Amino acid sequence: MRKPNEKHPLAGTRILVGRARHQAGSLSASLRGLGASVIEIPFIEIRKPSTFQPLDDVLKSLKTYDWLILTSGNGVEAMWNRVRKLHIARKSFRHLQIAAIGPATKKAIVKHGLKVKMVPEEYVAESVVKSLRDKVNGKRVLLVRAKVARDVIPEELRAAGALVDVVEAYETVVPEKSRARLRSLMKNAARRPHVVTFTSSSTARNFAELLGNAGARSLKKVQFASIGPVTSATLRELGLPVAIEAREFTMGGLIRGIVLARYAEPSV
Repeated sequence: MRKPNEKHPLAGTRILVGRARHQAGSLSASLRGLGASVIEIPFIEIRKPSTFQPLDDVLKSLKTYDWLILTSGNGVEAMWNRVRKLHIARKSFRHLQIAAIGPATKKAIVKHGLKVKMVPEEYVAESVVKSLRDKVNGKRVLLVRAKVARDVIPEELRAAGALVDVVEAYETVVPEKSRARLRSLMKNAARRPHVVTFTSSSTARNFAELLGNAGARSLKKVQFASIGPVTSATLRELGLPVAIEAREFTMGGLIRGIVLARYAEPSV
């Protein structure tokens, strides 16, 4: 076991943060505060969808829906940008029951003056379904999400009798500028991270694509840290072993998991 350093438990640990550039700051700052040496190379880039027309159409007809489900802070902000653009009043949301997939998404919603009715016990799609299954029969549900996302929520809620509309508020793409930077970093044993963080399945898939065939040898002694079981499953499908999985599927849970895992490593 490593000798605990209460103020800086991650001292001497290099951690690669692969969140989108505009989102990396808070995670990186928390890790640096714990003594980690943080490297930021985005594995994901957030872009506007090819058209906002479907999102605009549903926002103009919010009165026809009973539930609104939001699955990420990115989705909340993308939706709210259109709300402002279309001059839709906040009162148009008052009748809606709003579900957020986790505390970060709830915080983003509340910031805009809306009330959140439901946050599931576990911050994954399956838990959203479990919490809503008995409440949506015959109800109209609006799901605002990324262009590429799992279909667990709409499929299961439709099976429970809900009328579900799914609209894309943004899309995630592979940031090409990260490809050469990531490969160079992983080839350099002196700079290579001890831990790589993954906060979604998209970050896992994009990491594998960015690294390509250059990766196998460079991944030795690198620990992959996942924010939750869905992301972990994607990593394993890609042949990337999960050394750390957050017990609470939040940024705080991910950080705690990294700290615990690094203490469990033998001293060098």
